[in-house]
Amino acid sequence: MDDWNRHLTTRTGFRIHVRPAQPADTATVAEFFTHVTREDLRFRFLTGLNVVGESQITALTHVDHRQTEDFLAFTADGATMVGTAMLACDAAMARGEVAIALHKDFKNKGLGWTLLDHIARYAAAKGIRTLQSIESRENHGALAVERDMGFTVSTDPDDPSNVIVTRTLTPASGSDPAIPDWA
Repeated sequence: MDDWNRHLTTRTGFRIHVRPAQPADTATVAEFFTHVTREDLRFRFLTGLNVVGESQITALTHVDHRQTEDFLAFTADGATMVGTAMLACDAAMARGEVAIALHKDFKNKGLGWTLLDHIARYAAAKGIRTLQSIESRENHGALAVERDMGFTVSTDPDDPSNVIVTRTLTPASGSDPAIPDWA
């Protein structure tokens, strides 16, 4: 089966390497989150925090690779972790929730769009039909990327300060079922 390691190029020409997280990545992921802005930490975890704790790091690095996957993005040379994109699916493997965080020094390079596209392709290949994200209404950057990729936005019925963005994934016709029709 495909392990989803990929060398990708963003819309701006920035080259990255993306691969699934492993338990050995714990220290790397912890270090990465020291380079995420406080505002972006709030957007990623939907709570105010200054430090990503050990239990949160463990949840990102000790995944089952079936219902949950966390992709780590590195500079092309592998020297610096620049992003993380997590997918957590329901038990029926019909719906998946995505959450992305970016290194503050590598924003505005198309990383968010590229990681969301990678997660969507992965989810479609696994048969996931609905991709969602819970976003703060204030996270204008993420909402712009998601709208650009065809996600719809609705109010979170449990918290009006948040919105739920949703995209239906449909495998493309043709030889590659891993590529959704909107990619």
